[in-house]
Amino acid sequence: MFMNKAPQELPPEVPARRSYFKPWLIIWAIVLVILLGLVLVLPGGPQHGGDWWIAMGVMAGVSFIAASLLVWLWRVCRWLCCWRNLRRALFGVACVTTSIVLLYAEEDWRGRRDFNQLRHAGEARGEHFDVASLVPPPIPDDQNFAMTPIMFSAYGQYFDRAGHELKPRNTNLVNQLVLDYHGGNHQAITNAVGDWRLAIPTDLTGYQQFYRTLAAKTNLFPVPLAPQSPAADVLLALSPFDPTIKELRRASQLPYSRFPLEYSKADPATILLPHLAALNRSAIFLELRAIAELQTGQTSQALADVSLMEKLINSVRTEPLLISHVLRISMLRLMLQPVWEGWAAHRWSDAQLEALDVLLAHFDFVADYQLALRGDRAMMIQEIFYLRDHPELYPDYIPIPSFNKSVSNFDFPMIVLSKTHLVPSGWYYQNQLHCARLTEQYLAVADQETHTFNPAKAGQAEAFQENEHRHISPFNTLECIQLAWIEQLSAPNGFTLPFAHAQSSVDQARVASALERFRLVQGNYPDSLTALAPHYLNPIPHDVIGGQPLHYHRTADGQFVLYSIGWNNHDDGGLVVATPGTTPGLNAAQGDWVWRYPGK
Repeated sequence: MFMNKAPQELPPEVPARRSYFKPWLIIWAIVLVILLGLVLVLPGGPQHGGDWWIAMGVMAGVSFIAASLLVWLWRVCRWLCCWRNLRRALFGVACVTTSIVLLYAEEDWRGRRDFNQLRHAGEARGEHFDVASLVPPPIPDDQNFAMTPIMFSAYGQYFDRAGHELKPRNTNLVNQLVLDYHGGNHQAITNAVGDWRLAIPTDLTGYQQFYRTLAAKTNLFPVPLAPQSPAADVLLALSPFDPTIKELRRASQLPYSRFPLEYSKADPATILLPHLAALNRSAIFLELRAIAELQTGQTSQALADVSLMEKLINSVRTEPLLISHVLRISMLRLMLQPVWEGWAAHRWSDAQLEALDVLLAHFDFVADYQLALRGDRAMMIQEIFYLRDHPELYPDYIPIPSFNKSVSNFDFPMIVLSKTHLVPSGWYYQNQLHCARLTEQYLAVADQETHTFNPAKAGQAEAFQENEHRHISPFNTLECIQLAWIEQLSAPNGFTLPFAHAQSSVDQARVASALERFRLVQGNYPDSLTALAPHYLNPIPHDVIGGQPLHYHRTADGQFVLYSIGWNNHDDGGLVVATPGTTPGLNAAQGDWVWRYPGK
């Protein structure tokens, strides 16, 4: 007996996969034909002498990409037509959106928390992180050297007397501090400039020849028919500016100075500083004039010009701006040139040397260093706040191309995020945090209690900065950009060394003046610096590097050498290292910082 078997069930039919090749091929052909038609219609195409092979290759590539994108979009749209797929897509979009919102919230909260923790800890120690707390107090105009008519004329075309920026500028105001002693051709006399740091006196013969040569072409400067002494000819050439210097000296008798800068600007980078150029030009002029006066025996007038230079240098001392103090250091070098030349030629009297000591005692570059850094930190923090509110301006803050390439490589994504206002606020706080931390490292380099600079701590700060910037991230890219501009203002060896060298220069000039006063009374220099206290100098300045006594020894010819061990923190026996070139300068990072007589 046979049993009937149930028919075997066949597996369900699997739907065949849809082929998209034919639609893609059709779309590609259509796009290619359209492109060919455009090329034939437009002028300058292959039919007008162009290369057909290149044109065909470009059109084939473009049409291939366009066809692929259109087919892909078609497939996505078909996939979304299914309700189940649409729900999945919407759920995925919701998850991604929630993740982004949470990421932004977390970044904003963490960045604000980290920066506020550092700020509150600093404020508990007496630190200030806002610009307003560092702005110098207001000064009445009748006591303000910076607001006298002659000073205001040099920068007043940019401001009104209340300190508000003028738009447009007042070009009718005549600048009385032009003091163009070189007739617009300063490069012609650079080889005559002295440098006390290298014990090189100024060669006024070069200036004399310059003025006599220029007089044959123009009448800018008066010159005698027959040459006098180089110093006499220089003073005659500069004599048209005597009324200006007289007026400037009268204005300098006012006790205080504050220039009308707009510290309240939301964007600190736009604070105008036109007064700095006028101050620098005046210092260069007074240096030359004081040296010529010394060589003609007019030491009282030379001292008056040096005193005026000190007034100009310290007229911006209260400005919490690094660039202002960098300029002050440059002007100090100019001021010390006639001081050194008068000392080396034994032209200063005892009373004049004592007056010079009083002028030099006004400088404290240890305190100024810390003011400049704190002000710079506040400016950077304010600048980043401004960028947070105006992220579209980020591209304007990108430094010159020679700066760190890792920063430049990070610019594009930051520009995209900034232009679309998609940068989390927390990233700006993180950049402020990094700026503040780095500033703390550099603040530790100078110690006001011991009146010293520590090169080892400066090296640690530089290593911290290098390590910090080894990997550029959204947390430090703005910090790097800010520091890029700061480094453009600084000496090749950074912005810490110049402050230390400036203070050492002032201290050595004071000690040298006291030694000269001792010689005028005793007939020779003392065996040690301790003999200067308390009558000639009390207290005796120590070496700003390390805090030990300055190195001093008499020489066989009745002179002496006085020096600091310098930035390398090593006693090189009074060795001075110059930078190579046709006009060498001091390599302050190497060797010692020396006050000495000119070489014979």
